[in-house]
Amino acid sequence: MAKKLGAILFHLPPSFTVNEFKNIEQFLDKLPTSEGFDYAVEFRHPSWETEGPWEMLRHYNIAAVMTDSPAQENLQFLSDVIVTANHSLIMFHGRNTKGHYWYNYLYSEQELEPWVKKVYQIRKQTKILRIHFNNHHGGKAVINAMQFKEMIGVSLSTEERRALERAQKYIG
Repeated sequence: MAKKLGAILFHLPPSFTVNEFKNIEQFLDKLPTSEGFDYAVEFRHPSWETEGPWEMLRHYNIAAVMTDSPAQENLQFLSDVIVTANHSLIMFHGRNTKGHYWYNYLYSEQELEPWVKKVYQIRKQTKILRIHFNNHHGGKAVINAMQFKEMIGVSLSTEERRALERAQKYIG
């Protein structure tokens, strides 16, 4: 099952601060390692911007999730290249600042461009790189995922091109 499953993501709530360091360390210490699963942790509070969490994740070979999210969330440090495992995960949450739907967002090519360089940096340091665009019923994640795939030099398959065209028609 581990070969078919991507990374198991632990998406921590914004209220989970670095004061919980020992709790997260105890949790990570109990994760099964013999099954070959990849794990990733997404910190969502600015108090985690310190070297301690990255060292802990390196110790357990767990990916620190890098994110792109709205600026007012004070999580810009998660946009830095942080490689803590032999696999990495980038989450594009969107930048919508209206309401709670960050992910109802269509990135421009200019907004994605800085991440292209980061992807090349990460690829040099890790075996597996997973990139996720938060989905929304509006189909914007499909468009951005296909757009970004081409930006990093990966050709779209016929099926992917059709999915892109359908998504573009859907959002108008």
